[in-house]
Parts: sequence; structure tokens; C-alpha cells
Amino acid sequence: MSQPGTATTAVDGGPTRRVLLAVHTGRADIVQLARSAAARLTQAGIVVRLLEDEAEDMAVPGAEVCPFGPGAADDVEIVLVFGGDGTFLRAAELARSTDAAITGVNLGRVGFLAETEPEAVVEMLTAVERRQYQVEERLTLDATVLDAEGRPTGEGTWALNEVSVEKVERSRVLDVVLEVDGRPLTSFGCDGILCATPTGSTAYAFSAGGPVVWPDVEALLLVPTNAHALFARPLVTSPSSVLTVAVPPDGTRARISADGRRIVEVPDGGRVEVRRSDRPVRIARVNPTSFGDRLVAKFGLPVRGFRDARSHGPGLEAPIGRTNVLTGDVNTSDGVLRTPGEVSGGHPDGAA
Repeated sequence: MSQPGTATTAVDGGPTRRVLLAVHTGRADIVQLARSAAARLTQAGIVVRLLEDEAEDMAVPGAEVCPFGPGAADDVEIVLVFGGDGTFLRAAELARSTDAAITGVNLGRVGFLAETEPEAVVEMLTAVERRQYQVEERLTLDATVLDAEGRPTGEGTWALNEVSVEKVERSRVLDVVLEVDGRPLTSFGCDGILCATPTGSTAYAFSAGGPVVWPDVEALLLVPTNAHALFARPLVTSPSSVLTVAVPPDGTRARISADGRRIVEVPDGGRVEVRRSDRPVRIARVNPTSFGDRLVAKFGLPVRGFRDARSHGPGLEAPIGRTNVLTGDVNTSDGVLRTPGEVSGGHPDGAA
């Protein structure tokens, strides 16, 4: 559910506004863009905070510096990310433990999590300064590891995109038994099992053949990867479901990977329980673009119809005139149906 940002506009004597920058400092162009953003925020009276391992490369005068950890986003209104989805997921670790929202500038390849492209940074900063943004709460996952006796090992993790239960040895097949809400569902050999969120449906789960789920849908996804089974379809379950992946004691060793960032080993004969977390990640939206529009833009999807008469380049030509078999009318180059008489009479948009 969208809700307005809650930070108070900074005025003389009012609360201090803070923005934490999370930057992919391995690229000079990203650092330069982040520096210019920091300068503008500072000029607007907003305190800029940097992570300790990025501060030297950023070299922003007057910025607060803090170590990477749970307290990095304390008293922060927004965590502003400059990088790709990997940088965003790193920053999400900081924002999740606080009330801070997170938004980003996509400087990676696909960048589904980031809100803004580099050419629109000025507009994004203006929205932050004026608090003209909405906050979405994104469902996250908690993963608990249990031993062969069903006792929690004390090792667990969380994920914004997905928890991947995967084999440790590449040359072996991982045998798994799947349960939903404590009831056995099926078993097979595979490379792994993805337990994903709607946010993660466009990440690893997408490449494994899972469905694309709109981020405001409350659901959990279970997607097998390279399963040796006839019934190994992606599943969409209730957001209150508990997804269990059990590994037989005589099977291949397994581990879990959360968002590709946090690794936890699964003991022999152990199991992994994945459920909805009670702590979401808050994402700030500064653009009114719908998720469908983002899909079209990120994947370059054709939206004009595969029978569109206009040519869009070599290999994408279509015949100028086609007869509609139902009405006898002709679909001409401007996408308008005209009668055969209009076309044969030399209508400019019907001429081949």
C-alpha cells in the first residue's frame, strides 16, 4: 500500500533531514554522478551520510561517515543508491532495519529495483528535496535452517528477492522434498529451489522460468531450477504459506543463498523453512511509471501489435495492406481499417 513519505521538511529549527548514499565506487562515472547529487542535497540543507568503505572514494566535504552495519541508516529519511541491483540489495540490508525508504539510480544493466535512469537524476533529487514521493512496502522473506531432528540451527537469513536452496557440488544432483504449509507436495532431483517474492519475480526466478508477478501482489513463489521431474512447475502460494525444502540425509550437500549475498549451510538431512517476514523493505517511488511500463522499458517489449503495418527496421517490416477476413476492410499503414474501395481509390494511407 502506497503512503506518503513521513520525514518533515527541514526548516530553521526543524528536524534535520539525512540521506544515506550507497554507491558503486568501482566506476568513476558513478562516483562523479553521486558526488554531484551529494553537493545538491547539501546545498538544499540535507545532511549527506556516507558508508565508511565508500567515503574515501566519494570525498564529499562535510559528509557524515558511518560503518556498514545495522545502524548506518538510523535517523535517515532515504537511502539513495547509485549502481545496479547488486548495490541496491546491499543498501537494502541497511534500510530494512530502520524506517528509511530506499530509492536508486540505475547504473547497471537491467536495474529492475532502481527507480530512476541517469538522465533523470535532477528530477529525482528535486522530488527528494520536496518530499514528492510515495513509499511502497515490499514483502520480504525469512529463512530458517533446521537440522535432521527438526531443531533450528540458529542460522537463518532474509531476502528481498529470493532465498535459493542450491547444491554445493556442481557435479551432483540435489534431491529435495517440497512441502507447503507442512504438507508434502512432491520430490525430485534438481539444481536448486527458489523461494521468491513478487519483487524477486523479475530476478533469478524470472531466468529460471518463473512468472512475473506485480510487486503489489501479496504472494510467495516457489520455482525449481533444472528439475528432473514431470511436475516441476513454478508455484504461487498464499503470502501466509510456509515453504519447506527438505534435503535427505543421503543426498547432496546443500546451502541457501539469500539475494546472492548471504550464504548459510544446510546440515545433512536438514531442511529450510521460508515464510513471509514481518519486516518489509520500504521503497520510495518518485516516478508515476507503472510496473507494466517498467516491464516494457526494461525488456523492450513490443506493444504495438505484431501485425502492425509500419516498419521498425530491417527484419521488422510488415506488408502495408492486409484484408480483414471478418469485415473485408484493409488494415493500412496508419493502423486504420479502410474499405477496399478507399484503398483501390488511391487513399494515401492505403497505397502500397
